[in-house]
Amino acid sequence: MSPTTTGDGPVSSAAEAPATSAALRVTALSKSYGRTTVLRDITLDIQRGETLCLIGPSGSGKSTLLKCLNLLERPDAGEIRLGETCLTAPGADVDAARARIGMVFQHFNLFPHMSVERNVALALTSVKGMTREQARATARRHLDEVGLAAFARQRPSRLSGGQQQRVAIARALAMEPEVMLFDEATSALDPELVKDVLAVMRDLAQGGMTMAVVTHEMGFAQEAADRVAFMCDGRISEIDTPDRIFEGAQHPRLRQFLNQVL
Repeated sequence: MSPTTTGDGPVSSAAEAPATSAALRVTALSKSYGRTTVLRDITLDIQRGETLCLIGPSGSGKSTLLKCLNLLERPDAGEIRLGETCLTAPGADVDAARARIGMVFQHFNLFPHMSVERNVALALTSVKGMTREQARATARRHLDEVGLAAFARQRPSRLSGGQQQRVAIARALAMEPEVMLFDEATSALDPELVKDVLAVMRDLAQGGMTMAVVTHEMGFAQEAADRVAFMCDGRISEIDTPDRIFEGAQHPRLRQFLNQVL
């Protein structure tokens, strides 16, 4: 079994699963904005059914990596594979790829003039071609999954921030993605609203959803992640099980980061 590597060479590989089980495979990924390099030669496998948490200081490239995985940002170099499909190949169907990868952002991006149910059902009719009745039934099922079926006919403005974020999660899940990406999904919420969103994410992890999660919630990373990747200066500097990351950090910058946030 070969180790996961970064531009600096091998990093910890104790928690790797066999390469054949990779849901997402990233190889030599780089991204710059002008003269500023944000991602440097990232190589990473995310295994089927795995929850991978990405941690690290602001500006380390975590969110940019997630956006590249969903092709919201185009990498300058490297390859991204979703199963057997190369997303970065010339002529790749970007819209079809995005339909297979759900993404939840810091901000909910719900349509304020639509009901909660309609927010979840909209893409099911416009992208998946479901009838309105099928879309409504699917939306209700996923709203129930996140504990919000009773709010289906409400407008988003009647919900708390945490509830709105759970609607955003239900909207992503309704597309039946192969992989879910969470980009600091709780960072815009008041502290008392965070726990309900994290509970939904924990349930998804326990249910075997493949997830990559950028988070500042170290408790969630310790409890829910199969592996934790520490990013610094556009590289994955260390990746391993939560126990090894939080109790036996090897990289000096990771130890410094944990001393500041724990």
